[in-house]
Amino acid sequence: MRAVIQRVKKARVTVDGAETGSIGKGILVFIGIGREDNDRDIEYIAGKVPGVRIFPKGDQEASISVLDAGGEIMVISQFTLYGDLRKGKRPSFTGAMEPGRAKEMFERLLSSMRQNGLDVKTGVFQAMMDVELINDGPYTVLIDSAKSF
Repeated sequence: MRAVIQRVKKARVTVDGAETGSIGKGILVFIGIGREDNDRDIEYIAGKVPGVRIFPKGDQEASISVLDAGGEIMVISQFTLYGDLRKGKRPSFTGAMEPGRAKEMFERLLSSMRQNGLDVKTGVFQAMMDVELINDGPYTVLIDSAKSF
């Protein structure tokens, strides 16, 4: 499972012109679910993301987490994080989990984060979404659960 975390001043997601979620200061997290991902990946990402220290405190740029900063969290599904360009110029998505199983995994990830007391905003799985954000920094980090065990 891959998570691209961006520190934002604000973010908003709409589907067919209707807003499905918005946040102020916080993190926007794009999630890609890999073919081999399982419950261990869900728990790793759900536990890691809220604690990532990418917010400034005093003169230290990366000192506190989104929770410590009083920020908000938005999580968006993005299978294209598994785009593979090693061959040719058109991405291959064979490393991404098939949509039916990926939706279930994504919903379980959101549920796990919410069970930990987090108010998580999101878009609509597998929909064409318009995601608007104002990067803060920019500050962007990548977590790949396959490289954690």
